Amino acid sequence: MRMRMSLLAGRCWRFAAVVPKLLWNSTVLPGGRSSVSSLVNTHHDCKHTKLLLRGFSSAPPSTDVSYEQLKQLLSGRKAVVIDVREPWELREYGSIPGSINVPLAQVGNALQLDAEEFNEKYGGEMPQQTDNIVFTCLAGIRSKNALDTAASLGYKDVHNYLGGWQDWSKNEQQD
Repeated sequence: MRMRMSLLAGRCWRFAAVVPKLLWNSTVLPGGRSSVSSLVNTHHDCKHTKLLLRGFSSAPPSTDVSYEQLKQLLSGRKAVVIDVREPWELREYGSIPGSINVPLAQVGNALQLDAEEFNEKYGGEMPQQTDNIVFTCLAGIRSKNALDTAASLGYKDVHNYLGGWQDWSKNEQQD
């Protein structure tokens, strides 16, 4: 057991020694992502590597938003709500009033459009990188992926409505 721990620690420290060099030589990929993140994703066997590199991440910590918080944000017009479900899902189940529908597969491209194109295609105002954005979907899974995409594009104030449409409709029926 001690030998295995020593071996894993050796791998981690060898990789850790390479990080500054990687950062110095890293290339920035489209969407603002660096080649370092690609390399980190290939080293899953080392918990310490993830801890070490967490400090180099440009992604903000994920913040889940509750139903009550989302209601407050919407009433004060303090957030852009983006629903990442497919259009047929919104037609069949409904949507949060005031939300903009941008299907998950289109989020990365949509957030790089100019304001006029975004408005034409999605019928809402293009969020700025400093805007408070809340992503939602059916149950909070796809919206978390959208949050990660937005963060990788430089959006700073991004949130996930973890309960999604299921939680929204349940709470709205109780009101």
